[in-house]
Amino acid sequence: MALPALGLDPWSLLGLFLFQVLLLLLPTPTAGGGGQGPMPRVKYPAGDGRRALSFFHQRGLQDFDTLLLSDDGNTLYVGARETILALSIQDPGILKLKNMIPWPASEFKKAECAFKRKSTETQCFNFIRVLVSLNATHLYTCGTFAFSPVCAFIELQDSYLLPISEDKVLDGKGQSPFDPAHKHTAVLVDGMLYSGTMNNFLGSEPILMRSLGSKPVLKTDTFLRWLHPDASFVAAIPSSKVVYFFFEETASEFDFFFEKLHTSRVARVCKNDVGGEKLLQKKWTTFLKAQLLCVQPGQLPFNIIRHAVLLPAESPDVPRIYAAFTSQWQVGGTRSSAVCAFSLADIERVFEGKYKELNKETSRWTTYRGPETNPRPGSCSVGPSSDKALTFMKDHFLMDEPVVGTPLLVKSGVEYTRLAVETAQGLDGRSHLVMYLGTHTGSLHKAVVSEDSSAHLVEEIQLFPDPEPVRNLQLAPTQDAVFVGFSGGIWRVPRANCSVYESCVDCVLARDPHCAWDPESHTCRLLTEPHPNSWKQDMERGNPGWACASGPMGRSLRPQSRPQIIKEVLAVPNSILELPCPHLSALASYHWSRGTAATPAASSTVYNGSLLLVLRDGVGGLYQCWATENGFSHPVVSYWVDSQDRPLAQDPELAGIPRESVEVPLTRVGGGALAAQRSYWPHFLTVTVLLAVVLSGALIILLASPLGALRARGKVQGCESLPPGEKAPLSREQHLPPSKEPRASVGDVDAEKHLGTEVA
Repeated sequence: MALPALGLDPWSLLGLFLFQVLLLLLPTPTAGGGGQGPMPRVKYPAGDGRRALSFFHQRGLQDFDTLLLSDDGNTLYVGARETILALSIQDPGILKLKNMIPWPASEFKKAECAFKRKSTETQCFNFIRVLVSLNATHLYTCGTFAFSPVCAFIELQDSYLLPISEDKVLDGKGQSPFDPAHKHTAVLVDGMLYSGTMNNFLGSEPILMRSLGSKPVLKTDTFLRWLHPDASFVAAIPSSKVVYFFFEETASEFDFFFEKLHTSRVARVCKNDVGGEKLLQKKWTTFLKAQLLCVQPGQLPFNIIRHAVLLPAESPDVPRIYAAFTSQWQVGGTRSSAVCAFSLADIERVFEGKYKELNKETSRWTTYRGPETNPRPGSCSVGPSSDKALTFMKDHFLMDEPVVGTPLLVKSGVEYTRLAVETAQGLDGRSHLVMYLGTHTGSLHKAVVSEDSSAHLVEEIQLFPDPEPVRNLQLAPTQDAVFVGFSGGIWRVPRANCSVYESCVDCVLARDPHCAWDPESHTCRLLTEPHPNSWKQDMERGNPGWACASGPMGRSLRPQSRPQIIKEVLAVPNSILELPCPHLSALASYHWSRGTAATPAASSTVYNGSLLLVLRDGVGGLYQCWATENGFSHPVVSYWVDSQDRPLAQDPELAGIPRESVEVPLTRVGGGALAAQRSYWPHFLTVTVLLAVVLSGALIILLASPLGALRARGKVQGCESLPPGEKAPLSREQHLPPSKEPRASVGDVDAEKHLGTEVA
């Protein structure tokens, strides 16, 4: 009598029971751990067709580490292992090889490298480490050359590379590292090359060097220990009168710590430095260094610098340097990364401040409080410095105050290896800082910095199927692309992917300064100049309720309830439907509704974002998956669920909305193609068989338990002899061997009859 009262027949009840069992068997979804910090709004796995990328590789070549963009922006020069290439990048989406020239290490140098116990498979080659534009007709390049660094001039002819002649090869010591694993940096300024690298085979002698040009070659003094032996250089940035070097080393001023403490540095040398006359001959006389501090209040500092770049000079803002950092300490088992901004004015102020000096009695670095001389030691004054000033410079090369940066992006669980920055002008006329960040696992993050110096991640692109570090980034503004170098080739990544945003709501919520919504064509377009005034964008707040309104509307966050299109689903009664919900944004929260109410809990559940629904009487109608992001709610997908036996009447409130008939439930994920319905009948059959096996096993156990107890009781009473071949228990008493032909006794027969009676 209970079934009619519930309105369920036995088959429907069995279906609901199996549905609940199926939910118990499904794996429990786990929250994706992206670490602390901003989450990428959209993630593209490797090979995702929604993010169109171009890839270049050449058979037999690897280690595409060094990138150089030509002055006209149409050619990309690439330094690979023992080869230099010229690539044409004018055609969007295509990387064409113009030509390439080999530059291998000699067999003698390779044999010498192998004799010094270096690997002939990974180390004893010529890895290109310096590739700069000398003038309109020549490039200058340096390589490791099997742990014997050399440099050479490359002649250009209509952007094509001419072969390297032996008479143009020079000694590259101090310009290129010996070991390809050592970090290095080099920049060409006014025809002179400023380089930071290791100056010996063992990798224990860091050096800052100026070469080429008309001025004398200058080096840092190794004996004075201006640089720690483990210094690692990451960038060289020129300014008006000086060149800044960014590197990381062990902090000698914090040697009282129990743990070896690393610190990030910025060093400065003057362009007009010519060395000393008596003291510091052919050595830098203007070398100064200061600590770089990238830290959040109350947190451990990010003390290891990975890369640094200068914002392009055409930017209207104050010149700033942006640097990527990581920490030597792992919090929660994962490393963290940060991007900090440093003002050039702050850096110059620190170098004009007080010095540190080493107290030889206590072996501690303290603030120098002695008299100052004029001109100031280390300044870019005209003419050679006095012997007194040079003597002072030998011991007072460290500045007392650190250069403190502003953290723009802090994220755990990721290590940033390279970065490139640019400014993009939005529809509001303001310039927005855009950062492209390469990770240690082969991903590319696009971040946009707001006016309050906080960053949000627009997207994450996984470039490589197998994790490996991004080795280099080259921004090409005229080509609207970022070029990424890694071990196997070059990726061309468009700066923006506006077409993936199929609605005005999604386009505005992305908050990408390169994208704007065109209401006439109903597409999200790449923002170009000039552009119509009707285009929509809201970089300030990302409010679709205001930007996507058809008429005058204030900045309200009221939800958009009317669906744009309805997908009609016809299904068999008492079947389970899977209604997928495309998760277009990782920053949104999703929920399901049935009309204006919540989904029925008795016949539906949400698993991995999809709605699993048991179709029976009274559960059809309009089902919508809602996304709430930045305080704005809108339906992502709308389904009209109907039964093939009893179709529902059309809702008059949904009149005029386009409909799309779908024979099977959708498995559309993130805008991909439609696929077939996932059938749960095999699950039903599996569950049914499992239930039958479990019930049968339980019945056998219940029957076998009293039978085993009675047999055990018979053994205790001596009614059963040991079977042939079974060993007797260990005892001091002797036991007779069992009879070869045992016969059942009268007592045994009686026991069997008694046993059968008890079982019955």
